[in-house]
Amino acid sequence: MNSPTCIVVVNWNGTEDTLSCLRSLEPVRSRTCMVLVVDNGSSDGSAGRISSASPATEVLELPRNLGYGGACNAGFRRAEELGARSVIFLNNDTLVEPSFAAALLLVLSEDPSAGIAVPKILYLDRPGTIWYAGGEVDLLRGLVRHRGIRHRDSARFSRPGHTDYATGCCLAMRTRDFRAVGGFDEEFGMYAEDVDLSLRVRALGFSIDYEPSAVVLHRVSSSFRGRLARKAWLRSKGTLRLLRKHGSWPAILFFILLEPLRLMRGALSTVVRLPAGRLREREAAK
Repeated sequence: MNSPTCIVVVNWNGTEDTLSCLRSLEPVRSRTCMVLVVDNGSSDGSAGRISSASPATEVLELPRNLGYGGACNAGFRRAEELGARSVIFLNNDTLVEPSFAAALLLVLSEDPSAGIAVPKILYLDRPGTIWYAGGEVDLLRGLVRHRGIRHRDSARFSRPGHTDYATGCCLAMRTRDFRAVGGFDEEFGMYAEDVDLSLRVRALGFSIDYEPSAVVLHRVSSSFRGRLARKAWLRSKGTLRLLRKHGSWPAILFFILLEPLRLMRGALSTVVRLPAGRLREREAAK
């Protein structure tokens, strides 16, 4: 990590999550790796509480909630002002392993064709279970999903390689590439803005590189505790916007027809906590 790097953590009414994340980032901080918290128009006094508890962390206060993409873009502009050559966007409801940033930045430094580097992400409450081990996108079928989600971590998820899209939960980019692609599309608000960014990065000729030696733990859906229906609606809305931007009308129709079934399956697998593979096996046996 010889070139300056800025880790951008977006906070919205999540002081405790953000402070836990910052504590996990302490071993990562260095003269060339700074941490910036972007407070996205919080209404609970988060910005002041975070500044008091972590005085070494700069907090950029936004006057209103700009959505995740808008907050990341604001953080990116400040990171450039601070001289960062690379930026890592990180959800505030995560904990990181000390070597995660170095592993991601090594990918970017060694491979000029890599536009984004992404880590292996595990469930925080089930650290042996995959939340993200790469992403799959099929615009013709309107399909966007995490590779390996809810499966036990194993050797097959420990091989680096190219993947279809990066998750906004954690991704690393060179600042020049993020600027060249135009940053996050703020029209998405929440969900699918990371897929859109990935598709635009790939359209420039870059790859999305999955680096499993970088490990992040994610407290999934902490922003939507008790509001899973709203989360599902926002995800579907974001995917429809993605298809309108990158797909075709047949893909949109296909998505509208299949999405209710996907939502039902996702709800069932969440309730009974079945891995996706076992759920498909059970459905096939009916």
